[in-house]
Amino acid sequence: MMGTQSKDEETTFVEFRRKVRAAEMLSAAMERLLEAIGFTGRLTVVVQNGRVLKSGYEEGYFNQRARFEDTR
Repeated sequence: MMGTQSKDEETTFVEFRRKVRAAEMLSAAMERLLEAIGFTGRLTVVVQNGRVLKSGYEEGYFNQRARFEDTR
């Protein structure tokens, strides 16, 4: 069971990274992904003349509970 949950989280995080690379950060789907992976970092979007020039994130996607459970 733990393997399935871990695989689902991995798949969700891969989708998150794909959306960042594709500059699809300003959508409801992105918000759901951020919530699903417990993201607590920073997203950056640079827009000029209505076009996304650059997007990225600073890692901080592990929530405190997950860090605490991993150290047990």
